[in-house]
Amino acid sequence: MLKGIDSRMTAELLDTLMRMGHGDELVLADRNYPSHSNAAATVTGRVVELPGFSAPEAIALICSVMPLDAFVPAGALWMQADGQGDRPEQVHDDALAVIGENLPEGGGTASLERQDFYAHARKAFAVVRCSEDRPYGCFILRKGVIF
Repeated sequence: MLKGIDSRMTAELLDTLMRMGHGDELVLADRNYPSHSNAAATVTGRVVELPGFSAPEAIALICSVMPLDAFVPAGALWMQADGQGDRPEQVHDDALAVIGENLPEGGGTASLERQDFYAHARKAFAVVRCSEDRPYGCFILRKGVIF
């Protein structure tokens, strides 16, 4: 047990977050996302499982220990629904509310079309798969710095 860390935080997730540096990106994937095939191209090459968490709950857990980046236009990215442009789905609204609570001053968010999201995600540090079952409930969180 560690003080000040949510007891639901897994050792594997905490280890992954600790290994990340400023500017490294973490993919938070829903249950539909091709996690293992895309994770193979990431720095870690593996999927960190986070069962039982919705995307907003997983984002809150991650942001409880990891700052989001404010030195880029978007410290968090979300996957657009096919054919919807940058109009958010309910899962995005729910998650963006949590992200907004954790973005430092000057931080922002942006969306990517699904195929662009996949291409961007392959360059990430790691993939974390949660139990989010709403389609397009996928996000990329960029690690910031602690001052």
